[in-house]
Amino acid sequence: MSAVVPPTSLPVASRKKEGGPLAAANAAAASFAALTERLDYLSAGDIEQVRRAYRYADEAHLGQLRNSGEPYITHPIAVAVQCAEWKLDAQALMAALLHDAMEDCGVTKTDLIERFGAPVAELVDGLTKLDRLQFHTREENQAESFRKMLLAMARDVRVILIKLADRTHNMRTMGDMPRSKWARISAETLEIYAPIAHRLGLNQTYRELQDLSFRYLRPWRYAVLSKAVGRARNRRRDLIQKVRREVEAAFASIGMKVRIAGREKSLYSIYRKMDEKHLSFAQVTDIYGFRVIVPTVTDCYTALGVLHQMYKPVPGRFKDYIAIAKLNGYQSLHTTLVGPAGVNVEFQMRTEAMHVVAESGVAAHWLYKATDPNSPTAGRLGVKWLQSLLDIQDETRDAAEFWDHVKVDLFPDAVYVFTPKSQIMALPRGATVVDFAYAIHSNVGDHTAAAKINGEQVPLRTELKNGDVVEIIIAPVSTPNPAWLGFVRTGRARSKIRHHLKTMAQAESQALGEKLLAQALRAEGIEKLPSDDAVYQPIWEKLIRFTGNRNKAELLTDIGLGRRIASIVAKRLVTMLGERGEKPDALLMTRERYTAHETVSQGAVSLDGAENASVQYAPCCRPVPGDPIVGYLGRGEGLVVHIADCPVASRLRHKDAERFIHVEWADEPARPFETGVIVTVTNGKGVLARVASALAGAEADIIHMDMGEEAAQEATDLRFLIAVRDSTHLDGVLRALNRTTSVLRANRTRPAS
Repeated sequence: MSAVVPPTSLPVASRKKEGGPLAAANAAAASFAALTERLDYLSAGDIEQVRRAYRYADEAHLGQLRNSGEPYITHPIAVAVQCAEWKLDAQALMAALLHDAMEDCGVTKTDLIERFGAPVAELVDGLTKLDRLQFHTREENQAESFRKMLLAMARDVRVILIKLADRTHNMRTMGDMPRSKWARISAETLEIYAPIAHRLGLNQTYRELQDLSFRYLRPWRYAVLSKAVGRARNRRRDLIQKVRREVEAAFASIGMKVRIAGREKSLYSIYRKMDEKHLSFAQVTDIYGFRVIVPTVTDCYTALGVLHQMYKPVPGRFKDYIAIAKLNGYQSLHTTLVGPAGVNVEFQMRTEAMHVVAESGVAAHWLYKATDPNSPTAGRLGVKWLQSLLDIQDETRDAAEFWDHVKVDLFPDAVYVFTPKSQIMALPRGATVVDFAYAIHSNVGDHTAAAKINGEQVPLRTELKNGDVVEIIIAPVSTPNPAWLGFVRTGRARSKIRHHLKTMAQAESQALGEKLLAQALRAEGIEKLPSDDAVYQPIWEKLIRFTGNRNKAELLTDIGLGRRIASIVAKRLVTMLGERGEKPDALLMTRERYTAHETVSQGAVSLDGAENASVQYAPCCRPVPGDPIVGYLGRGEGLVVHIADCPVASRLRHKDAERFIHVEWADEPARPFETGVIVTVTNGKGVLARVASALAGAEADIIHMDMGEEAAQEATDLRFLIAVRDSTHLDGVLRALNRTTSVLRANRTRPAS
């Protein structure tokens, strides 16, 4: 969207330059004439529809001027011209002409539906920013706008094509905007729109957006580099022409029909290469290259052989993107050759169809439809990624989080790996085994237990490399681990893990809340929670209105997460039941209140370690079965379990005594528990091995070990995080350590007072 300037706010000089209403009308008519020249691929009826949209947009934007002083309608026309170059259909061209009407002119979606039909209105709505909604920050507004645009794009890719055409024209006319806006708009284009263009295979648009952003983000560097490239172009003109003549002669001698096109590296990609690899301009050798466009796929490989016979290839610089296409559908053979005078020259071999896809990506679908309506080529481009946007949206309602996931997937570098059945999969560079598992299926990801790469077992955080054969081992009991969020690379994996953890935490918190409320009711003399049947339904509805929750499940979840105190809710529930004539049981109340721990306000909760997300065992004191414990219902954190004499728990008790509940260990813990031990040893050879052996002999698993970063001393502290069954097992482990040679003492780690 371009800035709109009311006519009255323009300087006199600008208004004179405009030349009045007649000149404005002439400028708009000339712009529209340039558009109609490009619509020869549409039917007469479609062209008339586009004219109707133009007349409506022209009327809506009447009196509005751009910063340059031109009539505002010239901007939508320019956007439509770009869309026409991609051979988009009439609906897309109409939406391009109307894309700012809702935002700037007060036109409603209903108006557009009535005049131009629902498909056009949906396209315009997908493009319209959410300026009318109130957000706390500009970033939140921007994130929500992109979420809406990307979801509209996932349902109809024409939305993003129009948006990219809009942004391209705005960047081309950036010089007319105030300098204060240059940095923000250019950075946004470089970070968001250029990667989207690349992800969808729109390479021409991708390169132009990068160069225009670079021009306004780093004007001085752009100017210096532009002059350097110009000088290099003049110096190497003869060399490039010589290479071209030799290549054309070589193909003519074998009778192969080829089309050779020059290719110059964009200024921004030269700048980025210099910046990332710390090179001077003279050290960037692949500024110039050639595209060899041939009739068939087989000819691509024949052309490669011809070129390798002419010039020596640079080792390690050959890439076959035909056999393994890029994520955005790009296909070509790449090779770098040592040309005359030792200058490296890159060659790209591709067919005409590949060339269209390479330059236009997703837009190639419409280019092909315009020439061959039956061709399926390029219709599938970008579809997988677009579908993944909808999958991520299903699990992520928060706009900023959604955008965080999507940005991860916009970076173009990819690795190509294989399943055990030799199916190839493309993932972003840096993707891990867990990303691969979620790329196969969300159920595979959720139940990943282990993995093998090339037949060898590896940690789940292992990054994948080109050509790896990856095998995922699943187990029904395995569930996503929160630690996975620290290393997964794809937005799909990240959103699936977060969604699973949230769902699991909510279900467990609801069960815990139900247990806490039932025990708080017993302390008030009510045997059990009222049922959900018709008799007690009015009471539950009244209680939910009192607490401000939407339903019973949400109320119980809030209690389980510590957002509400079970005893307060229980007292209110008892009052409501009393109004119905149900009196508390005095004997039950007495027994519950006086057998409970004297410092807590609610009944006991039994813990066995299988609670997952709803219960946390405090990392400050790391309780194990057998320790005297208390539970603290942190606000929104769920139940946090501390050792009874933990200094952290003592401080919390002084501040929030009503949030403490009585907890106790179950008779049979479901898993080992982690705790810390500190072992002071006399430094010497083999000490660490002896300590580790003693821990293994005592059947304690070592989770983590830390020796600190101090220089070796006579006596050194080794800190271990170990897993034990209970406090009796821990005592046995400490005795085994204290009997070990070179161990001065071994104690359990205690929190600082």
